[in-house]
Amino acid sequence: MPSLTIKTPDGKTRSVTLLKRITSLGKSQDNDIVLDDAKVPETAFAIMFDGLSYKVGGETKFHVNGKATDEAELKPNDLVKVGDTELTFSATEAPLAQPALATRFSRSDSKDPDASTQEQPGVPGRELASLRRLTRFSEHLLSSTDLTKLLESLMDECIDVARADKGFLILMEGPHPRVKVARNVQRETLEDALERVSDSIVNKVVAAQRPLIIADALDDPEFNNSESVVNLKLLSVMCVPLMHRGELFGLIYLGNDRLVNRFDQRALDTLTIFAAQASLLVQNALMVNELKLENTTLKTRLEEQAYGDIIGACQSMKDVYKRIDKIAPTDISVLIIGDTGTGKELIAKELHRHSPRAKGPFISINCGAIPENLLESELFGHVKGAFTGAVATKQGRFQAAINGTLFLDEIGEMPVQLQVKLLRALQEKVVYKVGDNRPEPVDIRIVAATNKNLEEEVRKGAFREDLYFRINVVTLKLPMLKDRGDDITVLAKFFLNRYSKEFDSKARSFTPSGVVAMKKYNWPGNIRELENRIKKAVVLADKPMLGPEDLDLRPENLPPILPLAQAKEEFQKRYINEVLERNNGNRTRTAKDLDVDPRTVFRHLESQKGDLGDRTAPSETEYEEA
Repeated sequence: MPSLTIKTPDGKTRSVTLLKRITSLGKSQDNDIVLDDAKVPETAFAIMFDGLSYKVGGETKFHVNGKATDEAELKPNDLVKVGDTELTFSATEAPLAQPALATRFSRSDSKDPDASTQEQPGVPGRELASLRRLTRFSEHLLSSTDLTKLLESLMDECIDVARADKGFLILMEGPHPRVKVARNVQRETLEDALERVSDSIVNKVVAAQRPLIIADALDDPEFNNSESVVNLKLLSVMCVPLMHRGELFGLIYLGNDRLVNRFDQRALDTLTIFAAQASLLVQNALMVNELKLENTTLKTRLEEQAYGDIIGACQSMKDVYKRIDKIAPTDISVLIIGDTGTGKELIAKELHRHSPRAKGPFISINCGAIPENLLESELFGHVKGAFTGAVATKQGRFQAAINGTLFLDEIGEMPVQLQVKLLRALQEKVVYKVGDNRPEPVDIRIVAATNKNLEEEVRKGAFREDLYFRINVVTLKLPMLKDRGDDITVLAKFFLNRYSKEFDSKARSFTPSGVVAMKKYNWPGNIRELENRIKKAVVLADKPMLGPEDLDLRPENLPPILPLAQAKEEFQKRYINEVLERNNGNRTRTAKDLDVDPRTVFRHLESQKGDLGDRTAPSETEYEEA
């Protein structure tokens, strides 16, 4: 697995293994690798692995092998310099120390278990061939990411290197070893793998975490009485641990069935060296496979958190989906209530898509975006000569939506005089073109939406009460983005992925501080604001990870954090006002609902300094009721 050797300005060096798909580096503690250098930016750059190669990219310039750049593909021994810090890229981790051999398994009388290797000047031909095989295998790994084939290829190489008859790759699943690959000398997969491996030998290596060689298992005093050794009629066995960061994660187990081809100390030495490097390759292959699984999991999660074109899995959105499932098959009118940017039109489309009218048209009109003198014509159509500029007869949105759904967006903006005509069209299911007195029957479903409080508009006389009850058979209320919890990050990643592809941007992810900032922000413009901020950040991005500054979510733009006592007080005020409104201003009933002394509500009203009109002082009757 690739790593970085980091040399800081004070001359100290350290090595860090690149474990993640995207690794951020910089001075800030939010980064994966923190660089202690005053000249390094908060987030200097990121190192990304795309499954084939590692690339480095960032917002600020840095040097790769002395050349200033902001993006480069890394090769082994490339030197990256940022500020006064130098980073050397390596295709592998720092070499692991060769494990010491268990002395009882060394068939040499020498006190030094490596004596047989030290006695040879230079590198013997067999060991040199093994190292060449290992180099070729490393190159093969970089060009392929199929985990199963890579592990099978590894075992084939081990069998060839050690001149074994069979080999098994065993990986740890928690405390338990599991055979993952079983191969023979003909490079065929062994089907009965579990029946060919000695549990006692495997358990011995797992416990000791040291290489083991048994020249003749049936003649070995420790194992010749082992049930698995006897049953398998084992002859020569080698078993070497695979280590990563000091932890055992697997074993290479090789066997020979011929006495004339028994393993010796040199074979164990060669396999131990091979296994030390192979452990890095296996870890890298496992990491690539994990990334693939992660991508698949993310796609699955996105599918699970999506309802048609709507993305979100918070409880309030799930409640909306349930209501859609229930009311979509019917033809009743639906009123969608939600702030600007919460996705009201998407909800209307899902109602249409899940209805029997799905094959019919979905027609949308924004009642607040069309001038009053043109809105009637847009809704019902007009005949030629009906008014100045009417040079031809034109169908309206009602006629266009026949056998389908008509979505009346921002219906609260519709003029009162036009509301009368709309009500008649809904009641009689006929429309009249402007300038014509001939009725036209229309078979449509009405879905309306507004960001206004229509009940308040009715009280003020700005919206007809009979029309309100006609369009509001069922209400769907959409939550604000700030109240949707983790949906914020899910939506943010969705928009980032979409616009990174559309604009061929470097942006691939968010910094930890960027995610925190998104969760803290109130999002007054809701989903539309989130989408636009991310689109802007993606277009302007020149680094792979977007932070708060890229999204214009600097600390001064975030809502202040109130002391807990003040936050409780603010919540209490809002909640009392909400209950008062539900009780039409009756303070005694409000106090009873809140299970508090009526004087608490009276004091609250007095503190509002007349904001609620004549409710600021209690009446004698209410005192008596209390």
